[in-house]
This record gives sequence, structure tokens and C-alpha cells, in this order.
Amino acid sequence: MAKNILAEIGVIGGSGLYSMEELSNVRELKVKTPFGRPSDSLIIGSIGGVQAAFLPRHGRGHKLLPTEINQPANIWALKSIGVKRLLSVSAVGSLKEDLAPGDFFFPDQFVDETRLRRSTYFGDGAVGHVPLAEPFCMAVSRLMAAEAKKLGIKTHLGGTYCCMEGPGFSTRAESEYHRRQGYSVIGMTVATEAKLAREAGLHYSPVSLVTDYDCWKAGEEVDPVKVIATLHKNVANILRLLVRAIPLAGAVPCKAGCDNFNKGALITGEKDIKPALRRSLAVILG
Repeated sequence: MAKNILAEIGVIGGSGLYSMEELSNVRELKVKTPFGRPSDSLIIGSIGGVQAAFLPRHGRGHKLLPTEINQPANIWALKSIGVKRLLSVSAVGSLKEDLAPGDFFFPDQFVDETRLRRSTYFGDGAVGHVPLAEPFCMAVSRLMAAEAKKLGIKTHLGGTYCCMEGPGFSTRAESEYHRRQGYSVIGMTVATEAKLAREAGLHYSPVSLVTDYDCWKAGEEVDPVKVIATLHKNVANILRLLVRAIPLAGAVPCKAGCDNFNKGALITGEKDIKPALRRSLAVILG
């Protein structure tokens, strides 16, 4: 665990959200991790008297493809400075008629269709397993959804986020298949983050910002120009929401016990794990 808690609330910003000027008393912190370099420096500051850490998922300037993001380093870096509750922002395509561009969506499930990513801290001589039946901290998600509605943002709570590899968008056949499966939105990042955050014992709550209808809806196919315009609107709204939600998130009681799902996850005996790996897991498992 972090010796000095610098921030208990973390925010990972997705496409379009590369900074948070709403933070005051800001400083940057470069964190070295056993898993390589995070996407960027951590931006640490205060909102409403609460210390928060912000990390742009794709790096400032949007330099990293979804597959290139070092998610293990990102989550490790945030956990190492004391983050307990992690708010994750990402752009998504809608797979349902009533989820329109500009809407906010708070999933309660995900399906992982990625193939090329490291989504666990275990391995290399250390075996562990964590439960993922309820992958998100819905206590924080419900809080954020309620605050979004107060701001007049059309908001949806509950449904399935389908995580694809990217960087290309769906084919029409894929989009129609995902709709038949009953998924709500499709994106490229949440599943990997959620698995690592669960292993790290974090309260992880994603908010999906709808930018388009994927490619299933005739006449509403993905158009980069329209997507960017919607993205700007979404970013303005998510910043309004974060200003309200960050000061409240730390006090929300979680009955699900997100911070305890990783207890007892490690199966390999500690004496059988290499010292360097044991030290890196100590931060994650507490």
C-alpha cells in the first residue's frame, strides 16, 4: 500500500479528456512501476477539498492506441499513491436505439472480446484468481448517474459494455451480432481496466460517453466529424459531472465489498514467488 496517501480518488480520462483544469494546487508526479511506464504523469490536485489524481489514458496528445495502453502500469501507479476509488471515462458506440449520441451510460456488466492485452498482475510464477461476477462498484456508479441527471444529462444506468480490440471500428456484421447478443455499447478499454482494478482492490466505476451508433443504424454510421463534435460536448458535460462527483465519491458506502474481492486471491505461496514480483504484488494486494 502507499506509504503516503496523495489521492484517494482517481480519474482516468478517455478520448477527448486529456486534462482537468478544474483541479487546484496541481502538481505532476512521474511514477515508476514494475510493469513499465504509465500512459502519462499523474496529475494530482484538489476538487472541493478532496485530493484526486488524473491520468489521461491515451497520454496527452492522444498518442496511444487502445492496445498500446499500459493498463497494468496505469492501475499500479494509481494504487501506489493511495487511490481507492477509480472513475473511468471512455467514449463508446451505441448498440441500442435509446442510447443516443451525447448520452451518458453507466454499465453494470462487460464482455471482453480483446485478444492482445495483459489484463492481470498474476503470472510469471504467481497464480491468483479474483471474482468478476459484479465487475463494477455500482454504489459509485449510482451516485454519478444521479448527479448526471441533476445536471440535465440524459443518463442510463445498467447494461453491458462490449470491449473490442480496436483500433478499427466494427464491421456491420459485428455490430449486428453484438446487438443480437443484447449488449448496450461497444468500446475499447473498460474490460482490461476493470479486471486489473478488481485485482488491485479498487472501487472501479466506468462512465461511457456515447458518440455514435456504431455502424448498425442506417444513415447514422460512424462519421469522424460527427464523432468529434459529440466528443467535445461529452467532455464538457463529464467535467461538470466530475466536479460534482469527486467530492462525494469517497463517502459512498459500498456494500459489495469491492476492496475485499482480492483478499485470498493469491494461490501460490509467498515463499515460492520471486522477491521482485512479491514486492510488486504487495502494492496491488495490500
